[in-house]
Amino acid sequence: MATIRTDENFPYSNRDLSWLAFNYRVLQEAKDPSVPLFERIKFLAIYSSNLDEFFRVRVASIKSLIRLGKRTKKAIDFPPEEVLDRINETVRQQQLEFTEIYQKHILPLLAAINIHLVKEADLKKTQTDFLDKYIEEKLIPYLQPMLIVKHKIRTFLINNALYLGVELGTKGRTPRYAVVRIPSHRFPRFLVLPSEQENERLIIMLDDIVRYALPRIFPGYSIENSYSFKMTRDAEMYLEDEYSGDLIEKIRKGLNKRNIGASTRFVYDRNMPANLLRFLMQAFSVKSSDLQPEGRYHNNFDLFQFPNFGLQHLQDEPLPPLKHPTLSKAQVLFDCISEGDHLVHYPYQRYNYVIKLLEQAAYDPDVKRIRILQYRVAKDSQIIAALRSAIAEGKEVMVFVEVKARFDEEANLDWAEKLEKWGAIVKYSLPELKVHSKILSISREEKGKLQDYCYLSTGNFHEGTARLYEDYGFFTKDKRLTKEVDKVLNYLEHGELPKKPFKHLLVGQFRMRKNIYAMIDREIELAQAGQEARITVKLNSLQDHRMIRRLYEASEAGVKIDLIVRGIFGLQTGIEGYSKNIRAISIVDRFLEHSRIYHFHNAGEDKIYLSSADWMTRNLYYRIECAFPIYDKGLQEEIKDFLNLQLKDNVKARILDPKLSNHYKIDEGQRPFRSQLEVYAYYKKQLEASQHAKK
Repeated sequence: MATIRTDENFPYSNRDLSWLAFNYRVLQEAKDPSVPLFERIKFLAIYSSNLDEFFRVRVASIKSLIRLGKRTKKAIDFPPEEVLDRINETVRQQQLEFTEIYQKHILPLLAAINIHLVKEADLKKTQTDFLDKYIEEKLIPYLQPMLIVKHKIRTFLINNALYLGVELGTKGRTPRYAVVRIPSHRFPRFLVLPSEQENERLIIMLDDIVRYALPRIFPGYSIENSYSFKMTRDAEMYLEDEYSGDLIEKIRKGLNKRNIGASTRFVYDRNMPANLLRFLMQAFSVKSSDLQPEGRYHNNFDLFQFPNFGLQHLQDEPLPPLKHPTLSKAQVLFDCISEGDHLVHYPYQRYNYVIKLLEQAAYDPDVKRIRILQYRVAKDSQIIAALRSAIAEGKEVMVFVEVKARFDEEANLDWAEKLEKWGAIVKYSLPELKVHSKILSISREEKGKLQDYCYLSTGNFHEGTARLYEDYGFFTKDKRLTKEVDKVLNYLEHGELPKKPFKHLLVGQFRMRKNIYAMIDREIELAQAGQEARITVKLNSLQDHRMIRRLYEASEAGVKIDLIVRGIFGLQTGIEGYSKNIRAISIVDRFLEHSRIYHFHNAGEDKIYLSSADWMTRNLYYRIECAFPIYDKGLQEEIKDFLNLQLKDNVKARILDPKLSNHYKIDEGQRPFRSQLEVYAYYKKQLEASQHAKK
């Protein structure tokens, strides 16, 4: 997939097309025969879930730009009409490959182990008897057919709901059309059927159960054909004038409007007859630019529900989170943190130390105050439970809740209201800014003075995602950092602007960009002086044009730059005059690469930061982000070891080239090196060495 370049003096790739290239890397995992079968099915689900959100947010924004007209579009780097055309064509090609992977790879592999997906036409009497009972006892109340008469009778299509468009025939009459919703919001998408053969496992999809039921819900009609479709709607919240009125109330109203937003995509079975497609387009005011053909089934993120029948050998080998070699030995975590900084790497190591710290803080009589920034939390959050205990024990608890965490707004509002009822001080989103930092501060009385203990992380306070997302958590009592964390929290709690610049933390809205520039410029100076100059950066996304320009300048000065970027990638590598000294890879594997790391060689005096911030304009300008330095030399070495392991990956790494072709990074003659497994082995060896030393 070639990228668009609008400025020959400054090569960069469009963010949305580069994101589609990332999602294709997810699809590559579903295609990879070395990936266990049920994990391949899971990657199909991840690809589909990602794509749905992309259309609800990014494509919705592009269509809004198109509607705004020429004056606004002058300030846009890429013509939105051209980008939309490229998106639609790219997704069409990817969907064809998705169907091929599913039909020609996944289904035959399932059949080889005697798991079969059956359609309504394949059913035998044992299955029809079972389904007749299932439909009558459970399904029929939720099957609500609607006859559609063009320009007169139509139904509202709910966002991402699944529908069947049905052509009905009657003797001597013009065919009629109807719509039936597939009730996947009420019933499992996959149903295991009884089989007449031993060891045979039969599965039918809910879509085909509804197809089987069509004759009984349309009595008097013949079912000529039926084809699936769905509509995806704009999920963006357009919070006009965030500075006036009640921001929380505006967000609540935005949530109510989210599922009735403008159409961004009309997905349909590519085998749907032209006459039925035209009828549906006219009936539901669908534009040709909204059309997106797929296979027989949509909402393939429901493949997360696919039954695995307990076949563990067709799933990833378990990698249970390991104990931390030091924190695991501590009875009281405050004592352990007092002895030095500690770094925990998820999901390779356990997350429970964060929960344990909060629980110990809740019941420690010397703890006076807890302050925390919440972006996303688990459904049954142990973090929230620990905060509730702290409130009950009389601690002062301040929680800053970022309500504008997309698709978690409602959950965040609910938790915030509960915390307020329990007695917490709750602060909410700031106008025009997102608070994306992940910070916990605990104030404890020691020797007559308050001592702050801090936990900073690249990931959320979410024990669920900590089992899937690769992130770092950092425990410290270092006053250089805790004092500056206090300044960040005072700004968010009381609106107090810092009186002095931050010397240690890099904080979004407070010179983060300039501080990063200064470290890049230092490497440029070293390179120009003939010394070794090197930058290694790991990010989720790299899009900010000014940051890309600065990296180009560093490359041309002779700085060696390694980039590990999971998702959006606007920089173009290997271009003479710009980026000949820049290499970039992306790793997509069983764990979601989520940590952000900035490493500047600095003439051997390493500067290493862990961060919540990607190098995107939104992170550097419109969010409160935090990058925190790692000063401990041992922890620095651990992070450098991790980066080196990632850079050696020749199994799951893809080369990020200007065409975003996603070629695998293959080292000829070298043994296969899969970094996530190597990182796990690294920490296992570290733990074993610690246990051996204890003996």
